[in-house]
This record gives sequence, C-alpha cells and structure tokens, in this order.
Amino acid sequence: MDEIQKKLTAPSKASREDVTGRIISYTCIAAIITLVISILYFITSRGIATFTTNHVNLWQFLSGKEWNPGSLNAKGQPQVGALPMIVTSFSVTILAALVATPFAIAVALFMTDIAPKSGAKFLQPVIELLVGIPSVVYGFIGLTVVVPFIRHLFGGTGSGILAGTIVLFVMVLPTITSLAVDALRAVPAYFRSASLALGATRFQTIYKVLLRAAMPRLLTAVIFGMARAFGEALAVQMVIGNAVLMPHNLVTPTSTLTSQLTTNIGNTIMGTLPNNALWSLALILLLMSLVFNLLIRYIGKRGEIKS
Repeated sequence: MDEIQKKLTAPSKASREDVTGRIISYTCIAAIITLVISILYFITSRGIATFTTNHVNLWQFLSGKEWNPGSLNAKGQPQVGALPMIVTSFSVTILAALVATPFAIAVALFMTDIAPKSGAKFLQPVIELLVGIPSVVYGFIGLTVVVPFIRHLFGGTGSGILAGTIVLFVMVLPTITSLAVDALRAVPAYFRSASLALGATRFQTIYKVLLRAAMPRLLTAVIFGMARAFGEALAVQMVIGNAVLMPHNLVTPTSTLTSQLTTNIGNTIMGTLPNNALWSLALILLLMSLVFNLLIRYIGKRGEIKS
C-alpha cells in the first residue's frame, strides 16, 4: 500500500519537465530584464555626466549651434550645442517616412487586395531581399549614385539631408511595407464583403473601409519605420556630409546624432568632456527610442479591432 501511495504522490516526468521549463523561462526573462536595465543605467549614467560632472547647461546643450567639445567659446563655455544634429536627425527621419509611406501602403494594398496570388508571391521575396541588404551596401550605393546625382543636379558636394532622405527611404520602405501588409490582412474579411455587398466599388472599399479600419496599425508601421530611420548610423554617415552645421537647405552637408557618434566615439578619451558629450547624444537616441516604443504601444492598444 505504501509503495502504491509513493508512486501516486511522486512527481511525474511531465511535472518535472514543466518545472524545468519554468526555471529556464524565468532565468531567461531575468537575464533579459537585467541586460535592459544595465544598458539603460550605463547610457544614462554616462549621458548625464556632461551636466553633472562637466556642469554644462542642459538648455545650452539642446539649443546651442556650435559643436566643438574640445574648445571654449568667447564666454569660456564648452561648445557642445547639439541642435544641428537633433534638427537633422528629425528632418531625415520625417522626410523619409513621408516619402516612403505612400509607396509602402500602395504596395501593401496591391499585394493584399489587387494583385493575384502570383503577384503577391513575387513581391514578397523582393521585399524580404531589401530587408536583408546590409546598411553599408545602401550607404555605398548612396555615396556612388545618389550623392553624385544630387551634386550634378543642384551643385555643391551632393551630401546633405536630401541624400540621407533618399537612402533612408529605400531602407525603411520594406519595413513599413511588411507591417502595412500585416495591418491590411488583419482587417476582418467581412468588412470587405459587407462593403462590396452594399454596392461599393473595390477602390471605394479600399479607401473608405480598409484604410480606415487598418489606420491605427498603419500608423504603427510608419512609427516603426521612423524608429528604424532615426537610429540608422552607417548608411546616413556615408551620405550626410558629417559637418556639424545647422542645415539651411536639403543639399548642404550636415550631421545626425548617429553619424556624429559613429565618427567620433573612437577618437575620444573616456571620462573627458568630448566623450561625455557623445554619450549625451546616445542618451537622446535612447530616449527617442523609448518615445517611439510608447507611441507604438499606445496606438496598437487603441487600434485593436474588436470582433
């Protein structure tokens, strides 16, 4: 009797595997949380050193137009004005998203509601191929094709916001397109059927029903693309000009936050003002990434389709 009771109360193989799986899962979750917290702490502690250790005024850092951390201005203050890089980063990001969004939504609509299955099967590998191309390849094509074309067309060096926008447009197009395809496919089929049954044409259904129903998810796709563009470094660095100047037009050399980081982070000494100022730029990038993620979560929750 005791042996039977022991066998019945002893943990089974399935329960042991379940406990093992939970331990592995919780360990991985804890490792990921620890890694994220460590990254946040490291970048934040380095980024605020410019203001706590070197006593740089925050408003001066965000609104100043002169960037030369190793030198002092006429007032004896370090030249750490990040405004030109902030303006340029937002400019190329917004322009690339504005240019890419119509193309991405048009391709997504073609794949989901217009093209036959063979057309969708052909376009899907093309989009996936664009996603897999390394950033340096985009940058090299921009440097050898886009920059000379702009130089021939408008004069000057050819580098600037326009060249960066064109390169980022091609880079974020597959991202926005893929997410837009998922957004349109997530619209329930009875939305289309009901619209067509009421006498609406295909394009009326697309414009008045599908796009409106999928709009929150489409906005999420655009924000994902903007986050991708805002954090791009190598390709933009190769075509933007890397001159920390306030952009007066689209074809003058300038610099983004990421291009300045990748260009100079290896040429500074840890703990000095030039190095701390670069970490402050990295902190701005981190905060913008958090903002993009919060926007994506907010729009995603509001855009859930209730069936």
